[in-house]
Amino acid sequence: MGTQRILWIIYSVVNLFISLSSAAQQQPLHTIIDAAPKRVAVIGAGAGGSFAAYELRKLADAANIPVNVTIFERASYIGGRSTTVNAFDDPAYPTELGASIFVEVNQNLMNASRTLGLNVRGAAYERPGETDDSIGIWDGSQFVFTLKDSSSWWNIARLFWRYGLAPLYTQNLMKRVVGKFLKLYEEPLFPFRSLSEVAEAVGLLNVTASPGDAFLQANSISELFSREIIQASTRVNYGQNLPLIHGLESMVCMATDGAVSIHGGNWKIFEGVIEASKAELRLNTAVTEIVKTDKGTVQITSKPTSDLDSAQQDESEFDEVIIAGPLQYSGISISPPLEHIPDDIPYAKLHVTLFASPHRISPEFFGLHGKDAQAPETILTTLPEGLNLGTNPRGVGPAEFWSISTLRMVTRTVIKDGQPHLEDHFVYKIFSPERPTAQFVADLFGIEFSHGGPGMVTVAPDNATIGDLPESEISWFHEKIWNPYPLLYPRVTFEDTLLAPGIWYTSGIESFISTMETSALMGRNVAALMVQSWEREKDEKNGPLKLRTEL
Repeated sequence: MGTQRILWIIYSVVNLFISLSSAAQQQPLHTIIDAAPKRVAVIGAGAGGSFAAYELRKLADAANIPVNVTIFERASYIGGRSTTVNAFDDPAYPTELGASIFVEVNQNLMNASRTLGLNVRGAAYERPGETDDSIGIWDGSQFVFTLKDSSSWWNIARLFWRYGLAPLYTQNLMKRVVGKFLKLYEEPLFPFRSLSEVAEAVGLLNVTASPGDAFLQANSISELFSREIIQASTRVNYGQNLPLIHGLESMVCMATDGAVSIHGGNWKIFEGVIEASKAELRLNTAVTEIVKTDKGTVQITSKPTSDLDSAQQDESEFDEVIIAGPLQYSGISISPPLEHIPDDIPYAKLHVTLFASPHRISPEFFGLHGKDAQAPETILTTLPEGLNLGTNPRGVGPAEFWSISTLRMVTRTVIKDGQPHLEDHFVYKIFSPERPTAQFVADLFGIEFSHGGPGMVTVAPDNATIGDLPESEISWFHEKIWNPYPLLYPRVTFEDTLLAPGIWYTSGIESFISTMETSALMGRNVAALMVQSWEREKDEKNGPLKLRTEL
């Protein structure tokens, strides 16, 4: 072979290499591999599920990994335990049934609210503000402390007068504890496979291992401040006293700076991130079965929530699935059995009673007398001095309710003497461990009602409910029983994120901290772990660059 022929071959090969290399740089994905989209099922459209879908879309797009996400939700709405009902059945008055506020340190909710352009307002924006005392803490016989609806310096002065330096010590302790928790949002800890391991890494296991009262005592917080202020907060947020709830959640209850809510309902955050995720949303659809196939995929069987006993069902195949709600309440059959089955943990039972009345809360019910007496618009409760109910989950004590809140004032048109009149009605919310009786509500507002003829006034029977009160006294009501949060007993181990290959779980964080924000964090965490595994898989498949030519 002549020298010129050899040089021509070398020249041609070099040109071909340059041409192919340039094409590979311009279209790396299509030159190397044409990947089929990853198929992900998310079970639950609450905070965890919605943020899992949101993060999957962002991270997968950034990594050039195609993904199709399908969200199954057995309810008819987005938001899970964050949902609203309309007072007077009027969309102009959406009222939170569950999670009412989020706070400044809730980075996921705050960032999403800004990104989505939602209307963020102060938590007390709609409260009437007609009383001098905005918050009162009731122990069943007296108000042990009230907060004035006036300048903050006056409230601070009164706090320090009664409790000494305990408010300052508590604030500093809360900031230290929350600061440790916020490390879970950052590299190198985020994303994490083991919540137990990262909790230990940031020094929080000693906080979750201790009952709230013991943790506060060990950190020099006085018993008086713990019982009257911090316990009032754990009761309104979690329906639990300090000896039952662990130290971490006790501190989370005190992180209230910058409390806000979304106009129209906090569920709008979760609706917005699901829309941004471009996921297919299947409402009113219950997942009944998860089967891991021989191919390594996951088969999901679902049915209409309205007819779970019917033969009608859908079977869909996915590469991975995220269970974004407590598995123990899901009713899902999983086969083969999970490598790790999450513990069944007790959840609190909470009665939420929303209602409207033309009456203000009666000051006489709380032992306040005189023509200028007013009851606080928000009433929290605690236990009286000397009464320790320990870890009894039925620890409401003599107050008989966790909280009563005045939410807003609505001007309604009512007919009196055949003529329309404008009348102010107040919308209230009661959190309680049992359904409030008609007698309790009547006493709370100084209402008398008749069971006999005209003018005959009798005491409400024990089995009467709020619906038995006259519409002129209770103009609208809605009752709901929730299992909104676990009983947060002290513990040092928490569920891992991966229950079996291809089956992920977000609700293990609820025994650690149970909030909208932490569910959103775990949704993002699972999504990040999933995309990391896909990137490793892609690198392994691609290996060293292999040129492909068609001759």
